[in-house]
Amino acid sequence: MRNPIFYLFLSIVCLFTACKHPQDTPAPACIDDKIEELKKLPVFNPPAEVWEGKIDQKTYYLISSDCCDQLNYLYNENCQIVCAPSGGLSGNGDGGCPNFIDSIQWTLIWRDPRK
Repeated sequence: MRNPIFYLFLSIVCLFTACKHPQDTPAPACIDDKIEELKKLPVFNPPAEVWEGKIDQKTYYLISSDCCDQLNYLYNENCQIVCAPSGGLSGNGDGGCPNFIDSIQWTLIWRDPRK
């Protein structure tokens, strides 16, 4: 019988290799540029986040804004603004998002680590 430490080590390796880390998802260069811009700004409260969503073989990116009453913009793969699904005075965005927005499965690809 093998050492239980071996199985523990194997389990840990499997766990970490199966998890999707933010760095596993390459974003377009313009989204990376937006992240670099966010890093130069004061820390948001809550911290800035970039989410990736895929639907119908298209990829979208949602970037959080700083604080209250500001729109959170959704960008397409070419970094063009599609709409603002959330934020603003009402918290419901600009009202111009396509119907599929609620069906997108989101993955966090970056969160500002600064405090």
